[in-house]
Amino acid sequence: MASNKPAPEAPSRFGSEYVDDFATRPATAFGTEYGADYATDYGTDRGSDFGNDFRADETGPERAWEEWNPTEESVRPVRGKHRVAKQRNGLARSSTVLGVGVIAAVGAGGMATAQSKPPVSISLPDSIADNLPDAKSLPGVGALFSGGSEAEAQEAVVASAPLTTAGITTAEAEQGSTDAGEALRARILQQAEQQQDAADAEVKAAAETAAAEKAAAEAKKQQDAAEAKIAAEKKKAAEEAAKKAEALRLAKLAASYAIPTSSYTITSTFGEAGSMWSSGYHTGLDFAAPTGTPIKAIHSGTVKSAGYSGSYGYRTVLELEDGTELWFCHQSSMDVSIGQRVTTGDTIGRVGATGNVTGPHLHLEVHTADGTGIDPMAWLRARGLTV
Repeated sequence: MASNKPAPEAPSRFGSEYVDDFATRPATAFGTEYGADYATDYGTDRGSDFGNDFRADETGPERAWEEWNPTEESVRPVRGKHRVAKQRNGLARSSTVLGVGVIAAVGAGGMATAQSKPPVSISLPDSIADNLPDAKSLPGVGALFSGGSEAEAQEAVVASAPLTTAGITTAEAEQGSTDAGEALRARILQQAEQQQDAADAEVKAAAETAAAEKAAAEAKKQQDAAEAKIAAEKKKAAEEAAKKAEALRLAKLAASYAIPTSSYTITSTFGEAGSMWSSGYHTGLDFAAPTGTPIKAIHSGTVKSAGYSGSYGYRTVLELEDGTELWFCHQSSMDVSIGQRVTTGDTIGRVGATGNVTGPHLHLEVHTADGTGIDPMAWLRARGLTV
């Protein structure tokens, strides 16, 4: 480490006249201008505060500076009288005295300069020194250590990779990119463009998906409507076919079934309540007609009974093949006998007013095979007959 060389002495900015005047000024002048204490401390012995070996008016040979290593013996606490600076005109007295003393020192002897000092060696810990790069490996520096010329060093610096190429990929270098900032900017723009393309593709895919879902929903709606229409048409066709089949069946039945009499009027129906009937309600269907009107067999069957039956008057019971019984009551006369086989439309008797009646009529009852009485009108209509 090189030591400091002494600086050339600078001429005083105040001139020798000021120094002489300051050195010879009587104490009374300081006492009057700065106070008695100041004149006593600094007017008569300026060296006491600046050091015994440093005086403003002392000139002599330069003193060599030596390195000072403070020890416990050399560093002693400051002792003596400490005065508190008195304020005068907003300035501390001690500051004023120090300023005047510095001016006097500069004017008398000039600014002190540091003398030469022995060089100091600097050593680094091994942990740091081992990790430092080799100076010869640095770009443009190795040529200086190998003794090359300045031109060679400059060529080495130019030949080495410039600092601006830091961060440039191999592909970018092959494309001629040499500026790291421009390369980074290009990468950022490329990434932004890729992200924008990805976002646009995602939006496009979402729009296509939504359009496909909408189209699928519309197609399903149309398909459901078409299927519903087809189902309705099929149902309607089935109903029409069923109606036709039923009509055909009824037509066939009607060909085998017949209304029991003609020129009639329905006066009482099944289930009507009234005191005139012993059961409390009407158990059959009444066809009012003139006396002697022919009574025909409704369907083919066998005469089970024929004769007088109390309140029913003259009654003929015709049993059908399924066990159903047809009762023809209140006849004026009967034209068949027990066990006789009859077919549809055969005359079996005539309308009369025998038994418990209020006038000539045919009282027709229908009983199932188990003997239960049912509504004759519903039974006749179920077989295609219009009553």
